[in-house]
Amino acid sequence: MAFYAPRMASPAPGRDNGARASSDDAATDEAPLDPSTIELRYRYHRARRRDRVRVREENRLAGYRFYIAMTVLLALAVAFLIGSWHEIQRLFGL
Repeated sequence: MAFYAPRMASPAPGRDNGARASSDDAATDEAPLDPSTIELRYRYHRARRRDRVRVREENRLAGYRFYIAMTVLLALAVAFLIGSWHEIQRLFGL
């Protein structure tokens, strides 16, 4: 079954497609900017950026921890195998 997404209608000919007729209309429609709101948005985005950097750093360190743990486990397994092999040679006289 195929999904059908209808195309969006085109604008009527001869219209300005939402462009402002004068700069006075644009000035009256703009909301006044609150400096404290701007500062809050800056702080919000800085915090998000810090969190992204922190998560990236934690993922990098987790990768290092994984490879260190795998190396330690591999070294323990090799040491166990070598010790077992020597014990088998001693017991059975190989």
